[in-house]
Amino acid sequence: MSKLEKAKGFKKSKPGTYLSIGTTAFGAISVYKQAKKARGEQDTLQLIDAVVSAAAIVTGVALLVRELRRMNSDDVLAD
Repeated sequence: MSKLEKAKGFKKSKPGTYLSIGTTAFGAISVYKQAKKARGEQDTLQLIDAVVSAAAIVTGVALLVRELRRMNSDDVLAD
């Protein structure tokens, strides 16, 4: 098995999914800082960007959690 195949396998594994959740959630720190700065400078456009970025982070984490639930499910038909 090549290194590339191993890397693809890790990405689809439980530890890989947990790592993805962690790195995605870690991005929330920079979004928080961006929002705080935008509020301080009263920059509406930058604040909107931070809100949209936060929504993307929340959606990404939700998708990864759903993937974990599917991995843990014994029933093939369960969502």
